[in-house]
Amino acid sequence: MIPSGRQTELVHGAHRAVVVEVGGGLREYTVDGAALVDGYGAEEMCNGGRGQTLIPWPNRLAGGKYEFGGDTLQLPLTEPAKNNAIHGLTRWVNWTVLDSSPSSVVLGLVLHPQPGYPFALDCRLEYALADAGLTVRTVTTNAGDRPCPYGTGAHPYLTAGTDTVDDATLRAPGRRYLPVDEQGIPTGIADAQGTPYDFRAPRSLDGALLDHCYTDLERDADGLAVVTLTGPDRGVRLWCDSGSSYLQVFTGDTLPPSRRRQGLAVEPMTCPPNAFRTGEGLIVLEPGQTVTTTWGISPVV
Repeated sequence: MIPSGRQTELVHGAHRAVVVEVGGGLREYTVDGAALVDGYGAEEMCNGGRGQTLIPWPNRLAGGKYEFGGDTLQLPLTEPAKNNAIHGLTRWVNWTVLDSSPSSVVLGLVLHPQPGYPFALDCRLEYALADAGLTVRTVTTNAGDRPCPYGTGAHPYLTAGTDTVDDATLRAPGRRYLPVDEQGIPTGIADAQGTPYDFRAPRSLDGALLDHCYTDLERDADGLAVVTLTGPDRGVRLWCDSGSSYLQVFTGDTLPPSRRRQGLAVEPMTCPPNAFRTGEGLIVLEPGQTVTTTWGISPVV
């Protein structure tokens, strides 16, 4: 049995991606045979959140407890060492292929009400390859009869072909970042300028320790926030549209030694960590309401 379930291969010219059933995740993405994401093998179980989609919240929720609609709700502590619920409820669930072509696939999942999240979501993931790269669209509808809290994110690890991120250069667009406590929960917000967390001008990741959320993102003329990771021989670019106002950047220092600092997780998110508790950036979906967010990856040319 393949740990990540059914594999769907997408091909467009020199571009090749593999999307998996478990978590609706992105397992591989290469261009001309060169990896743009630090993925995992077909014989491996996903680790470190690689390529997973995070619904109905991204990142950490302190104690897994929150209040909504007058109720106090408790989610499973899926990061028990830090007493957090982390990365939502769909990352280990089987998604279903609804439609596909040689270069694209649409997957679907209904998240039914459950303890800690008694709401219903109809979720769609759309992956598409084109000359410009890979585009990923997340479309979520409140399928229930009452408002529900919602956030989403994605968890690809980028690689610029270096053995570790120490040999790569990062440009990230965050003007501000969120300092965190020992649980990884934000304690406030701070200007990035003049700190070790300011990567608006490209600089080396050698010695940088990042597991931080950025906001107040600089955007280009098309409204896209863009992160670029470059190595001596090639580079990779991740972009997100205005639906994602936050970016988590993680240098992988807490991963098992065999994967530590091999890739850079860049996570476009609609809300910051702990949003179910703080309400910061939280989307409240009304019955029948749909939210769409889009991000993508491309080679630096």
